[in-house]
Amino acid sequence: MASTRTLFCKRAFLADGWANNVTLSIDHDGTITDIQAETTQTNAEEQAKGPVAPAIANLHSHAFQRAMAGLAEVSSSSEDSFWTWRDAMYRLVGQLSPEDMQAVAAKLYSELLKGGFGHIVEFHYLHHQADGTAYDDPAEMSLRIFNAAKQSGIGLTHLPVFYAHAGFGGTAPGDGQRPFIHSVDRFLTLLERLEKERAGTAINLGLAIHSLRAATPDEMHTILSAEQTGGPIHIHVAEQQKEVDDCLAWSGRRPVQWLLDEMPVDERWCAIHATHMTAEETSRLAGSGAVAGLCPETEANLGDGIFPATDFLGANGRFGIGTDSHVATSVSEELRLLEYGQRLRDQRRNRITAGSGTSVGETLFKGALAGGAQAAGQPKHGLSIGASADLVVLSEVEAFIATAPSTKILDRWLFALGSKAVRDVMVAGQWVVQDGRHIRQEEIDRAFHAALKRQH
Repeated sequence: MASTRTLFCKRAFLADGWANNVTLSIDHDGTITDIQAETTQTNAEEQAKGPVAPAIANLHSHAFQRAMAGLAEVSSSSEDSFWTWRDAMYRLVGQLSPEDMQAVAAKLYSELLKGGFGHIVEFHYLHHQADGTAYDDPAEMSLRIFNAAKQSGIGLTHLPVFYAHAGFGGTAPGDGQRPFIHSVDRFLTLLERLEKERAGTAINLGLAIHSLRAATPDEMHTILSAEQTGGPIHIHVAEQQKEVDDCLAWSGRRPVQWLLDEMPVDERWCAIHATHMTAEETSRLAGSGAVAGLCPETEANLGDGIFPATDFLGANGRFGIGTDSHVATSVSEELRLLEYGQRLRDQRRNRITAGSGTSVGETLFKGALAGGAQAAGQPKHGLSIGASADLVVLSEVEAFIATAPSTKILDRWLFALGSKAVRDVMVAGQWVVQDGRHIRQEEIDRAFHAALKRQH
């Protein structure tokens, strides 16, 4: 077993900000055991080839949807929306084999690593074959996600999704939804199986309810009272205005209002999207301790709307970012669009800040780092003792990074360079991206190419 190793960083973004000449001590299991600033490098130490920042946890992913990126951008009518996009997604679902699932997920995860993410929260609802019958192993598709995470080296929080209905009040599912559907008993059995499968690994396990329209209140209560993962609980909520209208027609309450009234929402929960909220709902969600799971690029792609980030953060709300349908795969794209959406709505600049004179990039980054870790079930995060050594080395070949004072590095990365800034990525103490290339890039690319070819 390897002994503790050290990494010397000329500049590193620690919990209290940027520090110089930092030595990180990393245990054999990939955990940071010590941090010393203002040190002197020794010949025995490895040196990071640029400024070092923590790798962020991506809190929302449907990995299989990466296979359809760019294929739903042809107009079918003047009323194209999430609901017409969903029909195209259902067609893709019917074509993906377990081998394809793994190939697409591994490729996606390698891209996310190169985009600055170190951990993925997989909101996984593609469980069965196209006609709805289970595979010989009902956990087949989840295990393919496990394999893809291992192959790529990304950290994984796996959230099997309970999905039973097409609409509020227990509407029967449609044909396109058959690969997603579980009974409560079969879903709980799947959770038990995956708990055993992830034993002895670094995989976190939680669960997700797809949405209020996909599960009845009784089903939700039964699952929540029976599950024993202890991990995160995620749910799509208030993503589209139609969902809000349908929820009002069903219950007389809006989706976030109903969720907060009827479910034990607390720090374990992550409300994915939560785009359409009243001021009262915004304040209540912020006060619950739950994380708002924001996916700006997907929300923009689907025409969902703009999350009320300034009001939510003004109420001390917690947020993180995900890439959802994966039309984009980088930290910088998601955080930049989150900020720009607020600017477009308000017709003013620099909206998400910690106060006058503070960096927008640093405020966004710190918020997404903490919220992503909470939503992923990571008790420790960032470059801190006890956290996984998940980090990004920014490229000093890029003049924007090499010449930036420390207080401007994150702004240069997020608003000037994007993924070009990411040189190396470490997850759990192991380099998985070096000089902009994934360590298994050729192998992963070959399998992905073959999987896409089979879809045509």
